[in-house]
This record gives sequence, C-alpha cells and structure tokens, in this order.
Amino acid sequence: MKVFKRSAILICTLSLFVIVACAKDETNKDNPKPVKNATTEEEVEEKIPAAARTVEEIIEQKAGVLIEAHMDQQLETLGGWDSQQYRDFLEQTFNPIVEKELQAYFTEHTNLSSDEIYDYLVYLLGSGNYKKYYEQLNTYEHGFVMPELPNGEDEVTTKQKKMNVLVLMDASGSMNGVKEGKTKMELAKAAISRFMEQIPSDANVSLIAYGHVGSSADSDKEKSCSSVESVYPLSAFKAENFTNSLNSFQASGWTPLAGAIKKAEEILQDYPSDDYSNLVYMVSDGVETCDGDPVAAAKQLQSQNVKAKVNIIGFDVDNEGQQQLKQVADSGGGEYVTVDDPADLEVQITKKWQPTIGQIVWTQGVTLQQMTDAMERMNQIYNPLYTVSDAELNRIKNAVYYLDNEKLITDDVEKQVLDIAEEQHDLRNKHFEEIKEAKVSEREQVAEEINAQVEEWRQQWQKE
Repeated sequence: MKVFKRSAILICTLSLFVIVACAKDETNKDNPKPVKNATTEEEVEEKIPAAARTVEEIIEQKAGVLIEAHMDQQLETLGGWDSQQYRDFLEQTFNPIVEKELQAYFTEHTNLSSDEIYDYLVYLLGSGNYKKYYEQLNTYEHGFVMPELPNGEDEVTTKQKKMNVLVLMDASGSMNGVKEGKTKMELAKAAISRFMEQIPSDANVSLIAYGHVGSSADSDKEKSCSSVESVYPLSAFKAENFTNSLNSFQASGWTPLAGAIKKAEEILQDYPSDDYSNLVYMVSDGVETCDGDPVAAAKQLQSQNVKAKVNIIGFDVDNEGQQQLKQVADSGGGEYVTVDDPADLEVQITKKWQPTIGQIVWTQGVTLQQMTDAMERMNQIYNPLYTVSDAELNRIKNAVYYLDNEKLITDDVEKQVLDIAEEQHDLRNKHFEEIKEAKVSEREQVAEEINAQVEEWRQQWQKE
C-alpha cells in the first residue's frame, strides 16, 4: 500500500513537470529569445580624443569633462592672493572627484601608452580658457595717439581750435587760511583774474565754484558736497561780468573735487575735441572730502570725446593732498604743480596757464597714466592666460603622481607622461610670451617715438 502511494506521487510530479515544460515551449514559440548582440546590449565605450599637440589645437581646446562638470572656469584664472580660492577648491572638492575617476578608469584600462594616458588626462582636466584670452592678446592695442603738433606761430594761429577754458575754484573752508596777510581764497582769485585777461579773445570761459555753500560742519556736509555751481556759464569772456562772478562766493564748506570735475564734463559734453580745445584748470588746497573719486572723474573726462585735460595747481597742500591731486592730473591727461607762496602762485597761474600758448604748454606725449593703463590692460589679458596654462599642467602632474603612487602606472610611464605635459606647457607658454613681447616692444617703441617728437617740437617752439 505504501509502495502504491509513493508511485502515485511520483507519477503526479512527473506529469506536472511535463505540463510546465510544454507550457514554456508554447510561450517560447510566440516570443523567441533574441540572440545577444554586443553592439546593442553592451555599452560602447566612448573613444578618448587625441589631446591638442599644436598651438592652434591648444587654442581651440575645450574644457575637460571634469572641469566642465565641476569647476567654475574663472577660478583657475585667479592670481595673487585670490588664487587661494582655486587651491582650496582643488583640495576640498575637485581632487577627490579626480582621484575616484582615475581609480575606476585605470583599474579597468591597463597597459596604456604614455600618449594614451596624456590624452585621457587632458580629456578630463584640460583648460577651456585659452581661446578667450588668446584672442584678446592678439588684438591688444596700446592706444597711443600722436597729438597734433602745429609748426610755427602762423600755423598755431590757423590750426588752433576754438578754445574752451574752465576754471574750477576750490571754495572749501580751508581756503580761508591766511598766507602773508591774505586768505588763500583772496590770493587765488586775484591770480585767476589776471590769468583770464590773457586768454584769446575768441575763447569761451567758465568759472565753476565748489565748496562755497554751507559750512565745514558735519551737519552741512550733504548740502555743501552737492553744491557745485557754474557761477560764470561757458561763454565769451567779459571782464566785468567775470569779476562779479569771481566775487560772488566765499570759502566756507567741504571739498567735492569729483563733483566739480563731473560738472566740467557736463558742461563740455557738446564740445568734441575734433572742433574744440578743451582745457580744465583747477586750484585746490586739499583732498576730496565728499566721498567722491576725483581720479576716476578726471579719467572719465579725458576718455570722453571732449578729451578735456585736467591741469591742477595745488596751493599750500600737504603731502596727502599733493599725492591725490597729482593722481587726478595724471588721470586727466594734464599736469600738476604745487606752490606754497603767493608769488609762486601768481607765476604758475599767469604764466603756466597762459591759454594763448596753452596748446603748447599742455601738449604731451604719452603720459605716465596712459602707459600705466596700457600695461594694466596687457596684464589683465596675459596673466590669466599664463595662469591657466600653469593650472592645467599642475592638475595633470598631480594626476600622474596619484596614478604612480597607486601603482596604476609604472615609474617609467610616469616620467614619460610628465615629459609630454611639460613639453606642451612650454610650447604654449613660449608662444604666448612671444606675442606679449612683440606687443610690449611695439608699445614702447611708439611711446618713445611720440615722446621724442613732442619734445623736439616743444623745444623748437620755445626757441622761437
């Protein structure tokens, strides 16, 4: 009886197996199993592109995939103290990402050649900043222009443009200081009055007072600093009217140097340098006290199409004031002189500011400010270009050191890859340096030629 039961169970089990098998066969007839195809089921690995090996290719190089994905590319252009931001980012964020990628890739890809390794590292870590700065380097211009140099008195007369003369008078409280029994304000007004008598009869003049409203008290600062007034609007010179204007204000308040220069810009905006010779003369005994930026204001005035030169006489000014006023004059394309006594003030204003020869006295070659600006523009282009080249090299070198330390490449391969990286670094840096040197040489040569011609012309004119 037990044998019968076991046989019956076995027969049932076999029968179920047969039924299930048959059911699977029927299913497979309707849905046949596809043949495995490596091109459709297996991931096709992206081919690593060859790294740039010529200057032309380097310029067009795109940012490495890890750079593109994880780094603000402006970080690698930072120089000086700011470069610490880049180094901190590498150490804290970027390097761990790179090392993880390198570990995964080189564990799977062994026995790569040094060229293949270099290609892969540039593919990951190459800079994408070359093209932007390289194009700026190639198109850099010094911006120096030879001034008009008329020859002889007759030519001076016929070529001289219509002249606009703006006198900016410091009427701040400090001008009440006394020198040899008279206030600095009285002395300056007397000198300016005599100066105006010598200007060409067809010149337009304007007198701008600043610091003449309110007092030097803190409570009056806002009112005083915002009060810059053209007390003699730009027009033909009429002695009596000008004298009345000159006597219409007294020294009292704060010193808005920048505000006064901006007022001059406002007045001159309709007088382009192609048709007018625009001259600004400022008398001051101190620094800006109204939180303005007179250096920037003078630079703006000089860069506008009016190209007004800002010339300054500092009267009884301390060292700090002299430094600022000289910067203002340099930025305004003019000159700065300082005087301490009334007699010298008289000489400087009536002689050095003589508008009939103003075109001669104030005509300059390439000023220190112009040269400084040209150098700064070059640095803003070249320094980032040089910096990103070094940054790329260092990222690749650090990656190679990591691979060698982890025994993912041999010491020989490490040396070969480092040699390639150094060669490419030297290739691009040498090319960048050659362009920079050519641009700098051209800049210096042009400046020397302009300055030599201006000085020769000045000396010739002064002898006549």
